[in-house]
Amino acid sequence: MVKHVHDLLVIGGGPAGAATAFWAASAGLDTVFVEKKTFPREKTCGDGIPPRGVHQLIEMGLEDKLKEYHRFHGLRAIAHGKTLEMSWPEHSIYPQHGYVVRRCDLDEFVAKNAVSAGASLHQGVEALRPIEGENQAIEGAVVLDKETGSEREIHARYVVIADGSNSRFGRALGASRDKSLPMGIAIRGYFESPLHDDPWIESSLDIQDRNGNAMPGYGWIFPVGNGTINVGIGLLSTFRDYKSINTSHLFEEFAYSLPEYWGINPDTPVAPPTGGRLPMAGSVGPKCGPNWLLVGDAAGSINPFNGEGIDYAYETGRLAASLVVGAVNHNDPMILTRYPGMLEDEFGLYFRVASLFGKVIGNPTLIRELTRVGMRSKPLMEWALRVMANLMRDEDKGFAETAYSAIANIVRLTPDKLVRN
Repeated sequence: MVKHVHDLLVIGGGPAGAATAFWAASAGLDTVFVEKKTFPREKTCGDGIPPRGVHQLIEMGLEDKLKEYHRFHGLRAIAHGKTLEMSWPEHSIYPQHGYVVRRCDLDEFVAKNAVSAGASLHQGVEALRPIEGENQAIEGAVVLDKETGSEREIHARYVVIADGSNSRFGRALGASRDKSLPMGIAIRGYFESPLHDDPWIESSLDIQDRNGNAMPGYGWIFPVGNGTINVGIGLLSTFRDYKSINTSHLFEEFAYSLPEYWGINPDTPVAPPTGGRLPMAGSVGPKCGPNWLLVGDAAGSINPFNGEGIDYAYETGRLAASLVVGAVNHNDPMILTRYPGMLEDEFGLYFRVASLFGKVIGNPTLIRELTRVGMRSKPLMEWALRVMANLMRDEDKGFAETAYSAIANIVRLTPDKLVRN
């Protein structure tokens, strides 16, 4: 029996994998992607899609689908007894709004969109290990069908690995995390709330427990629009005693400290909270092999400024797909070697600046004073929002762009080991 060899096999059906599959299939490639779980399935996430992510979803033809979900138009920041409400900044490319979509819904309809574009999706199928080829290339993957318990092989000329932050398949290819770069940890849960359709997502920048004691990290409240809100807390590995922090206790204390207007009962979450670890700043590599690429969380493509990864999952998936399309059309796998440089050009400096910021906020006293100063000035906080959400405008360099450029120039001149350590 002659084995079928696909143009592209994508490992993972989440944001990065589904985006890769969509763009590759749309370009005419014989594309298959595998997802070890069955949709709909839950993922630990804040569920917020900021403007960069909305733009990518619109580019994939999903604007009408997004309109079925809760739309928000900015961020409410709370710290030191002050509240600032800031709309998303105007931008020539990105919309001035975001959406909150639970991942059980979002990932399913993005994956189905890839199927509509011509990709084949195998659900409940886990990629166990690479099929080794010549000269360190791989010929596909051995996969496990969880329903039947049987193993089989899927062969492909190219493979994109998009199996998330704890990428088993990536590790099998030698990928590992640079431990000098920040790691994030997040835990979230859902509560019923009368403000489930509030037009603002909320961020608490100086979180405290129910007794008023300062706690590490930052908290979020994202209205889901379905009668519930997504409540979560995140922190970076740069925080002191990071490894010893009990995240379940941290989450419980944050839920008890929420402002009364959210109207939640902290004792009755809709479901038990879940958490996970997040490799950030492009910290996982190598990102490229003879005929394979890492994308999304599997490549550590998460913004250290705010712990957000949906945007970069869609963007790296699209970028990877474009290179695979080029490699297939020109019968030239060397095209994939452009990938690390393209990632560096697109995200490298920004991630280094964000990593340096991560070191700063690891000092509780310093971050407390920075937020105290920031909350006194709405223009300053609007600048911070533009930078942290990566919504700067090249065509119109205002204060945010100028200030970021000044910081970036310092980082350019700073030895990389100082930024990392």
